[in-house]
Amino acid sequence: MVKNVTLTIDHKSITVPETTTILEAARMLNINIPTLCYLKDVNEIAACRLCCVEVKGMERLVPACDNVVADGMEVFTNSPMAREARRANLRLILSEHDTSCTSCSRSGNCTLQSLANDFNMRGEHYPTKLRREAVDYSTPLIRENDKCVKCMRCIQICENVQTVKIWDLLGTGSRATVDASRNRRIQDTECTYCGQCITHCPTAALRERDDTGIVFDAIDDPNTVTVVQVAPAVRAAKRKAPHTLKVEVEVESLDGLREALEAGADIIMLDNMSCALMREAVEITAGRAVLEASGNMGERDLAEVAATGVDLISIGGLTHSVKALDISLKFDMHGM
Repeated sequence: MVKNVTLTIDHKSITVPETTTILEAARMLNINIPTLCYLKDVNEIAACRLCCVEVKGMERLVPACDNVVADGMEVFTNSPMAREARRANLRLILSEHDTSCTSCSRSGNCTLQSLANDFNMRGEHYPTKLRREAVDYSTPLIRENDKCVKCMRCIQICENVQTVKIWDLLGTGSRATVDASRNRRIQDTECTYCGQCITHCPTAALRERDDTGIVFDAIDDPNTVTVVQVAPAVRAAKRKAPHTLKVEVEVESLDGLREALEAGADIIMLDNMSCALMREAVEITAGRAVLEASGNMGERDLAEVAATGVDLISIGGLTHSVKALDISLKFDMHGM
């Protein structure tokens, strides 16, 4: 049975289970301990050493994220020794980091940038040592090695959560770097481009390729027909967090349809929409865009979909004009 222990953190007493880490106990008291690599239950390896705290009776600082509490323990999270150790570790991390923050895609939303500001890091404390490797833009997943802080989050999330094991730590010592496992290129791996490594990266070492300019060019080109389709993974994420995603055509509502119309789409795919929603979509669109229905359909489904007034139907990966299919001649629509 797990026992409870009582300790003090910055002179505040707290009683927690003995399996609780110092970091978790501190957060229960609303005491902030800075972290860079920590990811609860996924990455608790103390790689960044920014969470080091002073414990009474111990000669050295201990990382708060992977050390559990003990009865009678006295912890000091903001002692002079702890603060200076964090600043020194942060200086070392910044010495191997591309600090061109103004042109970085994560500027203003970067954990390392926030920590540098919090610790008043100004100027260069150590000579900067960067690899200056060329960035490969041929895949949707972009990796910039000079922005990697070796937190190992991408490795842990890919291996332990996604179970794909794309990323690995290559090299040793000062030559250690995170890259695709077994010395492969990312396009030669089993990567499904789920984006979890990007989501959990604290910097811009991993990011998605930005094709926004290409999309707007296509929308603005009168000789180009722009097609909008939402991937299944995006629709699933939309259902879980509807406030986080924009401009989508989705199964459950017509809000995405309206936003796609405002964006200037020429063809909007209604993926797995019910016939009732498709009829509403036709009324809302009023000829401003071509509507294409897609999904798993049998012959009777095709007839019902054709009757909604959509312009195109996608069957087996091929798109057909409803008029060309002439479905209404095969089925009695009023008798269905």
